[in-house]
Amino acid sequence: MSPMTPARVTGTPGRTRVLVAGGGITGIAAAHRLRERLGPDAEIIVAEQSMRLGGKIRTADFAGRPVETGAESLLAARPEAIRLAEAVGLGDAIVHPASLKPALSLGGELVDFPAGHMMGIPGDPADVAAIANAKERPDNGLPILEPGQDMSVGALVRSRLGDEVLDRLVSPMLAGVYAGDVDRLSVRAVMPQLAAALERHARLTEAVAEIKRPATGKPVFATIDGGLDRLVTATSAAARAEIRLGMTVRELRQTPEGWEVITGPVPDPIRVTADAVVLAVPATPAADLLRAVAPEAAAALSGVAYASVALAAFAFDAVELPERSGFLTPASEGKTVKAATFASKKWPHLGRRRQIVRVSMGRLGEEALLQYDDATLAKTALRELGEHLGRRLPDPVEQRVDRWGGALPQYSPGHVARVEAARAALARHRGVAIAGAAVDGVGIAACIASGQAAADDIAQQLSPK
Repeated sequence: MSPMTPARVTGTPGRTRVLVAGGGITGIAAAHRLRERLGPDAEIIVAEQSMRLGGKIRTADFAGRPVETGAESLLAARPEAIRLAEAVGLGDAIVHPASLKPALSLGGELVDFPAGHMMGIPGDPADVAAIANAKERPDNGLPILEPGQDMSVGALVRSRLGDEVLDRLVSPMLAGVYAGDVDRLSVRAVMPQLAAALERHARLTEAVAEIKRPATGKPVFATIDGGLDRLVTATSAAARAEIRLGMTVRELRQTPEGWEVITGPVPDPIRVTADAVVLAVPATPAADLLRAVAPEAAAALSGVAYASVALAAFAFDAVELPERSGFLTPASEGKTVKAATFASKKWPHLGRRRQIVRVSMGRLGEEALLQYDDATLAKTALRELGEHLGRRLPDPVEQRVDRWGGALPQYSPGHVARVEAARAALARHRGVAIAGAAVDGVGIAACIASGQAAADDIAQQLSPK
């Protein structure tokens, strides 16, 4: 697939054309849903500024196995990713992890991460008593949140259950998912179900107990045998969209007929006309594109910050790993490594010929970490991995480092209300929608859901009245 040229965007008169800006899983899922909704004759263009599709999904051949170097798995507890995989012919390739418990690394020892919690917040203080003092503070009998009110996860947990629960359980969990600061993460954005329950309960543990997912025996996570890249490729093929790599959307203009999109190099821009546009790009470029169209929406998006992470992968010929899926590390332990996945144990389809470990480094505010060269990062990760496991590890037979600068959006308190306001502003302009992790949550399933919802919105707007 080559970069876009003017001849490839002239289009066919009389046919509906939608341009999707962004070729990550959000944009590809949006294109697929648009094809379903608009039919075989619609022109769907996916413009991706890089030279590959998939965004933060990237599978690499590592130690002879397909190993994820970005997003690791699908959240099977919500339906969107699994349904999409099935719809594009990958139902038989869906695989689930082994039934292994995660651990918490405390003082150089791996201990079981307690059960009975939601993102580290217990439904019963007794469930986490071995790890943290979780005696609940007195309440005033009033619901913790009023409708529409928001607060940080840190303020919520610290005020109700104390510092130890926050530092030892909640912070490591959220650092693993968002690489974020709990005092700057919105309860409503990060845990929407909990936020709704907090409007009904005066005690945090009661709210958690109400919504905590009951044990069903069904796996919470899944992946694709052969790598998550297969989901990107299959979805793109099923969408039958015109994929244009190396195409940066630089400007967006509304016209009486629809939209004009300016792409290509600055000295020789390419103008693409479209009936509608889906912006499935990070917050900053989305805000830049919308500034002249819908300044209220642009202002809401421009405030979304991002955290950066680095991932190191190691393959060992002969090393004994604990029978666990991996571990999380509290920031108070003073380690660069915040989490590790024992991939070859967690995912049986990878086989046991070699032990493969993925290590995650980087929290919000630790961007300087990514300035170290690969050798230094790998050396630090390997040394700390040994410290977590209580022994020095042998040299790996293979290793790699992947950096994801500005990968994880940070949802500060009020994020949900700001996104609602942005969408309300965009509703005044026919044929434009926003989607992706910047607005609707991290994770492959959340991004797929966001892209599909944006496509549904556009299809409805374009349908004859």
